[in-house]
Amino acid sequence: MKNYKIFTAILLLTLFSVSCKKDYLERTPGVAISEDEIFADPALAARFADNAYNYVITKYVRFNDHRGCTAQASDEAVSGNSEGSVTSLNRGLYHDHSNGPSLNDIYGVWKLMYAGIAVENKMLARIGEVPLPPAANVPIFDAKRVEGEMRFLRALSYFELTKRFGGVPIIDKVYAVTDDLNSVPRSSFAQVTDFILKDIEVAITKLGTDAEYGPSNYGRPTIGAALALKARVLLYAASPLNNPNNDKTKWQVAAAAAADVMAGTIARQTYSLQPNYGELLNLPSSPEYIMMRIKGPTPLAGEMMQDFSMSPGSGGAQGQMNPTQNHVDMYEMANGKAITDPTSGYDPQKPYQNREPRFYNNIIYNDLAWQGRKIEMWTTLDANNKILFGKDYSTTITYTATRYYCKKYWPEVYRTVGGSTTLLNYLYFRYGEILLNYAEAQNEAVGPDATVYAQLIALRQRAGITKGAGSNGYGLKDNMTQDEMRAVIRHERAIELAFEDHRWYDIMRWKIGAQTIAVPMKGMDVVKNANATFTYTPIVLGPTYQKTWTEAQNLYPIPRAEIYKSKGVLTQNPGWE
Repeated sequence: MKNYKIFTAILLLTLFSVSCKKDYLERTPGVAISEDEIFADPALAARFADNAYNYVITKYVRFNDHRGCTAQASDEAVSGNSEGSVTSLNRGLYHDHSNGPSLNDIYGVWKLMYAGIAVENKMLARIGEVPLPPAANVPIFDAKRVEGEMRFLRALSYFELTKRFGGVPIIDKVYAVTDDLNSVPRSSFAQVTDFILKDIEVAITKLGTDAEYGPSNYGRPTIGAALALKARVLLYAASPLNNPNNDKTKWQVAAAAAADVMAGTIARQTYSLQPNYGELLNLPSSPEYIMMRIKGPTPLAGEMMQDFSMSPGSGGAQGQMNPTQNHVDMYEMANGKAITDPTSGYDPQKPYQNREPRFYNNIIYNDLAWQGRKIEMWTTLDANNKILFGKDYSTTITYTATRYYCKKYWPEVYRTVGGSTTLLNYLYFRYGEILLNYAEAQNEAVGPDATVYAQLIALRQRAGITKGAGSNGYGLKDNMTQDEMRAVIRHERAIELAFEDHRWYDIMRWKIGAQTIAVPMKGMDVVKNANATFTYTPIVLGPTYQKTWTEAQNLYPIPRAEIYKSKGVLTQNPGWE
């Protein structure tokens, strides 16, 4: 994907939020170009439009600027070094940090989204003033496509807000310096969702396909991306948090929206599953990609991998991305059976044998052959009963709290030796999610029909789970009830989309925090025996790594600074007053 930069050689609209008294332009010293001049020049106008891409979320690791992610807030993982921004989420103390940079998923996202919305509103307001380019060698300003991109990005920004906060103020125009934006009240979730959907419908008519954009524009939203966003928006709108009366028509339209992506007719292009699940974050292109932030080959030095995901014993500095035993236990066996099934073949003393392939794609565990050696997350006693630690685990230095690291964020090619580089993409939309969105919505709308089974079979077949017995196979029980299928779909999302920024928000929209967050967070104790075998014992982690949950946490609080600035116009979410 094109790496969108802030163009400092021109005047740009910069940080803007609902609390601002005015919009303003940032001049590069010595450069005096008026706003009117920008929109009178198609090249400058095109660059102004591109600036909107600086205000979208681009990475998984974003709490505290470079450490912590939503996986650590959910049941997927804990933070091995007790990073303050993450432990605040663990304990539900959102207000303690919501006014500063240490909880970027709350106030940071609020400010970032409204900054982008300001750029998009300005571009949409003045797009009709941009003339045709005067010469062939000047970059073309395609007004139709630019409007489609601005509509899409504005819709995406508002969705990122609604999935966190519910209803938010709708800012849909450029405000004058004398206007008081603090007086704009919150719209309801339904009103903002309707606004989002209207923008998406316009975007669908104005965007092109990947083929029409060409490689140099790879990563801009296409018709397919707009349809994928529509499907996700409608899925959230139909979910228990936002659909307390379980209106079936909301599930029906969500299923239909996902089906539109799958059909490929409106998008004028088709998508398919990448054959190898383990490559999804690390490819320059894929038939599964609908919209991605493609990151070019990135050196190890200074990248999040070294500080966040890598085992300190492998050259990492922190190693704080630690999947929980709660998450690990969700991975089934290669035959598709849960480890709790007595016929699955699971052996608690050989817990990592014969698991389904996505386990091996996502999790780094003890004794794994990795980068030319075995991962060592054990303890043992020497002849003097002194505790010795493996290279990748210690209680005296910052190492994993659970005896696991996240393989999805740490490709094997990433090594400290030799200055390795790798791709680590941010997925906005991929085809695997669309299949799950359809399966969930269709099951809720009509029950577990053959089309619901078909999506799960496709994903589990791609994953490498053996077909096994039954008319459906792949570990899927025949003739499931709607409730049984719901549990299977939610389980499949937890595995298929692991560490891709979905689980935390799924827990919120399903309202299942009491069952997933307010339970003991667990890890694995690994003891190396004298004969070089290992003894594995699941353990409850210490209090630092435990998490709390109240129903208020189904939504984030509106940042207190915004509440104060509004002088009571902005109402707070329930439970956060």
